[in-house]
Amino acid sequence: MSESAEALAASIQKRFGASVDGCRVYAGQVTVEIDAGNLRSMCTALRDEEEFAFRQLVDLCGVDYLDYGRADWETSETATSEGFSRGVERREYGEKDGPEEADFSRYVVVYHLLSHSHNLRLRLKAEAPGDPPCIDSVVDIWNSANWFEREAFDLYGILFDGHPDLRRILTDYGFIGYPFRKDFPLIGEVEVRYDPETKRVVYEPVSIEPRTLVPRVIRHDQPYSDED
Repeated sequence: MSESAEALAASIQKRFGASVDGCRVYAGQVTVEIDAGNLRSMCTALRDEEEFAFRQLVDLCGVDYLDYGRADWETSETATSEGFSRGVERREYGEKDGPEEADFSRYVVVYHLLSHSHNLRLRLKAEAPGDPPCIDSVVDIWNSANWFEREAFDLYGILFDGHPDLRRILTDYGFIGYPFRKDFPLIGEVEVRYDPETKRVVYEPVSIEPRTLVPRVIRHDQPYSDED
């Protein structure tokens, strides 16, 4: 599988050249990073050209890189210096960084493709720039993208230009915000209950107190500690 993945990566690099921002093989699967402007043309080629024949879109999802590249969570125990990092590069906590100063967009759309004829899988990653984030729809390329794009819109607020019916699919009518965004409050915006007096569902302010969650501290006396 790794050999076929390497061959696929080389073929994509050769075919699309400068249209590819990055291409790598990890765990036997090829991940290709592309510019949003090249999304539709590249997806059409990957579907129609027999060398690739990726005729099924298995999944589509959004990613929020709000805190990507930041330092560790600041805790009162030793967890801060023991590996609970938000990004791949460790920095001193409190150092000013993050997507607002980086050269990448906060939101990314990931496409997982399958070629039945070649028994290969491919992952595409394209940034969704703008505020609100927006990227071209691929519904007319793969029909299965219809509900996937609605889900990404519902949970991340990513708009898909050209989608025939872009509306919420999982959350309730009148839902406020996008629950998979990293800055969405853990307690939500409102709470819902059934009111027996009015005989209907009512929305009320959240009654629980917000709290900041940090990763649990690894105790050194636990039985599977590296020091043991």
